[in-house]
Amino acid sequence: MAAVTIGRRALNRALLARQMLLERHDMPVLDAVEHLVGMQAQAPNPPHIGLWSRLADFAFGDLGALLAERRVLRIVLMRGTLHLVSARDARALRPLTQPILDNLLKARAAELDGIDLDAVTAHARALLEDEPRTDKEVRASLAERWPDHDADLLGWAVRLRLPLVQTPPRGIWGASGVARHTTLDTWLDGHPPAETTLDDVVLRYLAAFGPASVRDVQRWSGLTRLGPVVERLRPGLLEFRDENGRVLYDVPDAPRPGPDAPAPVRFVPDFDNLLLSHADRARIISEEDRKRVFTVNGIIRATFLVDGFVHGMWKIEKKRGEAVLRIDPFRPVPKRERTGLEEEGMRLLSAAHPEAESHAVEFLRP
Repeated sequence: MAAVTIGRRALNRALLARQMLLERHDMPVLDAVEHLVGMQAQAPNPPHIGLWSRLADFAFGDLGALLAERRVLRIVLMRGTLHLVSARDARALRPLTQPILDNLLKARAAELDGIDLDAVTAHARALLEDEPRTDKEVRASLAERWPDHDADLLGWAVRLRLPLVQTPPRGIWGASGVARHTTLDTWLDGHPPAETTLDDVVLRYLAAFGPASVRDVQRWSGLTRLGPVVERLRPGLLEFRDENGRVLYDVPDAPRPGPDAPAPVRFVPDFDNLLLSHADRARIISEEDRKRVFTVNGIIRATFLVDGFVHGMWKIEKKRGEAVLRIDPFRPVPKRERTGLEEEGMRLLSAAHPEAESHAVEFLRP
């Protein structure tokens, strides 16, 4: 039987439904983070905004409480990037994503030749397990112990070899401070290990991002050679083809709204996995717009959605007691959606910066 073709708008609505962006969900924060298989957290604040856009009655202090209680944490996982995940997922996903970091080490094997990385790692582990340390503190200790080697290179290797947690208050909304790290085992001392398989991870990815191709799941995870995993799962999956004939796979019970399902305006934060989890991003952003949003130095700017697709960028600026949300559309915004963005923007400002004396939403273009 030939696979059913699924169009770009239908893929868009399926993605938004699974990303909880067609409607806000009444779901505990921890459950939402696990459903999303983590949230990219290169910067401390974006996950708070991402959850606010997805959950009903989300308060910005909710995530901070979970971080302080060590029920969620920030650790390098998919694509070798910092992610906010549950403690359980940190335990489960970190071993599966280690090959990404191993490959980075292999790429600089010549520079590391002659260095006893086991000794370096053991030294750093003891240091970090004694108390959370900054990268600068770790490098200083490594430089003192191995003065003939490049301390920056040693510190970089340590970060790839050890599962390191970025500890609070870093990551808590409104908190500040330099990033400090300790080991995952130390941070979750007493938390039971959680085992999972690549099969489980692929199924969870499809539930949160599908229908998707093998290349899509590889782009999201940063892992390669996942074709055999998908092939093993095929008997239990649905198969589609996109408008270009690519084969897409999906879990049977995931939502697939029709292409005309209403999609409200939404603010998407910097680095959100919504834009980073497919090899073909046409279901959410055009290539022209992607070039505006993805900068050459690796910054993924905050965007807003109109009719389900990226329509422009936004940012919040605070000065002299005023919090202003500035909206930069790539194209004219229809009147109804413009009103929706103004209303949604004021709600976001009130939730994120209740201490501000005033709030305002401004459009940078007509």
